[in-house]
Amino acid sequence: MTTDFINICLADDDEDDRLFFKDAFDELKINTKVSTFNDGVELMDFLNHEDSVLPHVLFLDLNMPKKNGVECLLEIKKNERLNNIAIAIYSTSSSEEHIEETFINGANIYIKKPSDFENLKKILSEVVTINWQYHTSGLNKDNFLMRL
Repeated sequence: MTTDFINICLADDDEDDRLFFKDAFDELKINTKVSTFNDGVELMDFLNHEDSVLPHVLFLDLNMPKKNGVECLLEIKKNERLNNIAIAIYSTSSSEEHIEETFINGANIYIKKPSDFENLKKILSEVVTINWQYHTSGLNKDNFLMRL
């Protein structure tokens, strides 16, 4: 199935972060459809539903209630139907331990949440316009952590 938009999902328990995320995409000149989820359980229920249109890129917060980002990542990577989704870890943490753990477990990119709206727009624009086929074929730690 081909679409003329980029299907984006965000799982993040912080309501303000979800609103800023959607507002940033509203201002970008990229044709996207953005869906947000409040926690990992809500996200996985959506992804595991057979009628769900899977996202091209999933932005995944690490620290969420019920099911955290790493648990979601592991579940996604074990599921053949889901394991080709490009996964961007989207977190306030810049801990080496978190970066290493998500890299090893198959995330495609790690983004520290920007502190201002303009940087958020810039980073989201960069992430959704990545050629994921190229980016994921030569995955290495140097291009895993996205810095502004």
